[in-house]
Amino acid sequence: MSVRKREWTTPNGETKTAWVVDYLDTTGKRRLKTFKLKKEADRFAATASVEVREGVHVADSVSITVEKAGALWVASGENAGLERSTINQRKSHLEHHIVPLIGQTLLSRLSVPTVREFEDKLRSEGRSPAMVKKVLTSLGSILADANERGLAMRNPVRDIKGSRKGRDRRQEKRQKGKLEVGVDIPTREEIKALVGALTDAWRPLLVTAVFTGMRSSEIRGLRWQDVDFKRQTISVNQRADEFGKIGPPKSEAGVRTIPVPPLVIKALKEHRLAQKNGASLVFANPDGNPRSHANIIQKGLIPSMIRAGVTIDSGEKDDEGRPILKAKYPGLHALRHFYASWLINRKEDGGLGLPTKMVQERLGHASIVMTMDVYGHLFPRDDHGTELAHAANILLN
Repeated sequence: MSVRKREWTTPNGETKTAWVVDYLDTTGKRRLKTFKLKKEADRFAATASVEVREGVHVADSVSITVEKAGALWVASGENAGLERSTINQRKSHLEHHIVPLIGQTLLSRLSVPTVREFEDKLRSEGRSPAMVKKVLTSLGSILADANERGLAMRNPVRDIKGSRKGRDRRQEKRQKGKLEVGVDIPTREEIKALVGALTDAWRPLLVTAVFTGMRSSEIRGLRWQDVDFKRQTISVNQRADEFGKIGPPKSEAGVRTIPVPPLVIKALKEHRLAQKNGASLVFANPDGNPRSHANIIQKGLIPSMIRAGVTIDSGEKDDEGRPILKAKYPGLHALRHFYASWLINRKEDGGLGLPTKMVQERLGHASIVMTMDVYGHLFPRDDHGTELAHAANILLN
């Protein structure tokens, strides 16, 4: 690799000077790159020399922009059959966050400082910490896809995440906080009031949600053939995405069989007798297709919460000056949280007292770490002072 000075005369007689880096790339092809200043040429030569030796150099002349790499990334997802919602998220991140700020940058020019600058711009323009994290993940995924295509040899996003891994995990735990009963998780009294207020139309679905902890997509994709009335179990074998498309559960662990109490079986039997469209789905809409998540929330859960008195003050008043109440838990995930707490709580407290592994399996978590990260603080702590003293005495005597 060499750095040489080049001089030439323009048509009007002016002498021009530039510095040229002459080198062979990783494929053995000769490359020339011109710089105005010698220090810029020397800096590039030093970097390129290391990259060529390590086999990670891509010349600017054969590199593509982040925007073009992003388009290939979206196409990769479409060809792989990813869910429509996932493809839409990829397109949204690319269009609204990545392309406006870094889209015209060549992949060969991306570095850790470049990505840090991009991250700072995202924050300064008002993106939330959660959105910044998601967009950086998408940029890393774009670079990984480009790497597989031979269009990029480095992934500075991965390098950044690797160096931050432990620090970010600690920070997330500090910021995230713990789910609280009565705040994030309905209490037993609230669930009792909710179940008591359910009407015939929504009782089967919401009772199933309370006593299975199934995700909204899993409930909407539930088939009658997955309900075993004799064994009193419900099997999760598929889900319906936000567009009503049927597909497999989120992970292999999502495929599971959940024992259910008699009141769920009774509600489902009555629902099947009343169902007139002959749909294969348990909770189909009148056309036999999956219900929308918004329909379940707006017409089922929220009115039932308000009817049950599980409400909080909205901060607004009606025409007569009375406070307007709203549902305390406006999402189905609150019922999933309750189910998890019911599995965990001791039998003397009205729960099932199941061990961690069984809780993980019932919830369909991909790993026991996920279960403990979300619900670990709910498990009973029996190592109080008296029991510790007793155990110590037995050990030493």
